[in-house]
Amino acid sequence: TFKDVPDLARLGFPIGEVGEDGSLIITKVEGSGGAVTAQTCKEQLLYEVHDPARYLQPDVTADFSQVTVEEIGLNRVRISGGRGRERPPTLKVSVGYVDSFIGEGQISYAGPGALARGRLALDIVRERLKLTGVAANEVRFDLIGVDSLHGAQVSARANEPYEVRVRVNGRTDNLREAVRIGNEVETLYTNGPAGGGGAFKSARDVVAVASVLLPRELATPQVQFVGGVER
Repeated sequence: TFKDVPDLARLGFPIGEVGEDGSLIITKVEGSGGAVTAQTCKEQLLYEVHDPARYLQPDVTADFSQVTVEEIGLNRVRISGGRGRERPPTLKVSVGYVDSFIGEGQISYAGPGALARGRLALDIVRERLKLTGVAANEVRFDLIGVDSLHGAQVSARANEPYEVRVRVNGRTDNLREAVRIGNEVETLYTNGPAGGGGAFKSARDVVAVASVLLPRELATPQVQFVGGVER
C-alpha cells in the first residue's frame, strides 16, 4: 500500500543509456518486473549518500545537489544536472575482520498459553546461562512475532498470539562459548515448558566490515591474465 511494485518475482536490472554528451536515461528490459520511476530513481540516488554535494568515488568527487529527475515515458527516466570535481586523494577500502562469535537457539510454542510458555522458556535459559557461567558479551532474549523488533514496551499493547518462536542469541569471544548458548535452548525440549518443538541451534563467527580511506599512493594496481584462447 505504500509503494506497490509489479511482478517482484521477475525483477529486471536497471539499464543506463549514456549519451556522448553525458546525458543519462535509466530504463529496464521490456516485460521485466519492477518499476523505473522518478520515485525509485530518487531513492536509489540518495541511498547511503551522506553529502550529496561531495560524494567520494575513485575517479571523481561527485556533486548530486543539482540533479533533476524526469519521467519521459513508461519505465524511462532522464537524469541530468550531475557535476564533478577532481578525484579525492584517498580510496575507500572495505576491510573484513573476525569481530566475534554468535551463538543462537530457537524453539516454538503453540496453542493456549503459548505466550506464557515462551516467556517462561526465556526465563529458564536466562537463569541457566548465569548458572553455567556462559561468557557472553551481549545476549538477546526475544519472542519472534511478539517483541523481537520493537521491544517489550510496544508489544505489551498487542493481542496475544496463537504461537510464538523463542530466540536466544549472544555474542562471545570464542566458538566454544557460542555453542553453549544454543545448547541451553535445545534442552528446553525436556527441561522446559510443555509442547516445545522445532528447536534449532547454531554457532558461527561474525565477519565484520570496516570502511576506511587509504591514501591513493599506497594502492598499486596489478593486472594478471590467467589462461587464454588459442586461435
